[in-house]
Amino acid sequence: MITLSLLHPLHKTPVQSWSFDQETVICIGRSTDNNVVLYSAVVSRHHVEVHRTDNGWAVKSIGTNGTYLDGRRITEVPVEDGIVIRLARSGPNIQIHVSEEKRDPLQELLMNRRRAEEAREAEHGTHSEPHDSSNVLSHQTTVINPEDK
Repeated sequence: MITLSLLHPLHKTPVQSWSFDQETVICIGRSTDNNVVLYSAVVSRHHVEVHRTDNGWAVKSIGTNGTYLDGRRITEVPVEDGIVIRLARSGPNIQIHVSEEKRDPLQELLMNRRRAEEAREAEHGTHSEPHDSSNVLSHQTTVINPEDK
């Protein structure tokens, strides 16, 4: 998961945050088609892309007013947890936090089984209705042997 936080201009504390779990590219800018929309005259319509790489995440500046890290203009840099970028020389500060994805082993097993079943169905041209394991108990019948009483 990756979380982007807009920082207060004076106190450098988060005033708004956005979290993303599934996205591979997160767009930041003034235009409403971005994942993170910032209304500032110095922010370009499409200012920054934060994208997944083989090694984690990277920030790529695509706006005309530039993106800054530690006062230096950047084109593309890897994301380190807690990094703070500034959009334009006098624009808003965005802090980026990256957390390791916590994987649920049971959910991962179920997803792998579902993918394998879908692959088998695709090979054989068959299709079955999705199986809802939450209703399994409601369809079971219990037989009580009168001799056990």
